[in-house]
Amino acid sequence: MPSNHERALDALQRRGRLRSLDAPAGIDFTSNDYLGLAQSQELADAVVAAIERGVPVGAGGSRLLRGNHPEHKALEAEAARFFGAETALFFGGGFIANTALMATLPSRGDLIVYDELIHASVHDGMRLSKAETAAAKHNDPQSIEDAIKAWRASGGVGQPWIVVESLYSMDGDRAPIDDLAQLARRHDAMLIVDEAHATGVFGPQGRGLAAHLEGSANVITLHTCGKALGVMGALVLAPKTIRDFLVNRARAFIYATAPSPLVAAAVRAALEICRKEPERREKLHRLITFAESELKSKTQYAPSGSQIQPIIIGADASAVALASAMKSRGYDIRAIRPPTVPEGTARLRLTITLNTDETVLSRLVTNLAAAEAEIAA
Repeated sequence: MPSNHERALDALQRRGRLRSLDAPAGIDFTSNDYLGLAQSQELADAVVAAIERGVPVGAGGSRLLRGNHPEHKALEAEAARFFGAETALFFGGGFIANTALMATLPSRGDLIVYDELIHASVHDGMRLSKAETAAAKHNDPQSIEDAIKAWRASGGVGQPWIVVESLYSMDGDRAPIDDLAQLARRHDAMLIVDEAHATGVFGPQGRGLAAHLEGSANVITLHTCGKALGVMGALVLAPKTIRDFLVNRARAFIYATAPSPLVAAAVRAALEICRKEPERREKLHRLITFAESELKSKTQYAPSGSQIQPIIIGADASAVALASAMKSRGYDIRAIRPPTVPEGTARLRLTITLNTDETVLSRLVTNLAAAEAEIAA
């Protein structure tokens, strides 16, 4: 008799939603290595230099025990300067950092209002929070304000927390950051902005779409280090009181082994590359503009305005079939299906990085149109 787990996997298979771990194959149009740093000589050299000066591979313990290496502290000091915040705190990954923020900061009696397309890590953190929660329509400040007003009218007396991404990971569209900042000020709310996909790509020196808000007393930002920065981990930028509270109360920080000091050294090098090499961002934005022109001329898909271009198909099986057809043509573009995206919006998530060029992009879009036509025939 099949187990519950086997039956669940069979159900996923029938619905075209069974996941598997596939090795990278073909030309990269699926990674988040936007600036091409992950395999760069610059970061490799930074790691070698760190090893040569005695930086250990492992931290040996949590930050509150013996794992608080000088490389962690150096990275946090540099990140605070680079992004323009009062303090920074380094986590092992963006998922755990988001989860820790939501589970730790909002208190009982508070309200968390989150964009309906917010990352899964925020949902996991909210499940651990004692605060009330309310979903708002995507990129709709009025929906957020309505939720706060309704909560106040029903007797809510705590603090509102507004949680958004600055650039959404599956749609590639931007949040109305300035409108949200004004809304937060009107309602004495804290604003948490996940800059994961904007870090390194947008803003002055790649400091993100909310760079002009850094250092504000009611703003917390999260910058992941495993996308455009090419390494791993995440930096929470916040007022000192928030950082101190996380160090004392965030279980995911307190009880976790500290990230590798070598990783901290590599992230610091990536920030320096962002500061000193604007030509990387400039080239990426030229590629984005070129890709959008190709999509407009050869397909029916509307460009997103960013390095993330969703090719929305609709049906799960159709998205899987198109991804498979592109793989057979030598391109690595993955099908994204519910629950990662809303029902009926299965898609190919096409990402533009410095691991490609205009010639390859042009061939990609031509092959995409041809593959789709063949599947439809």
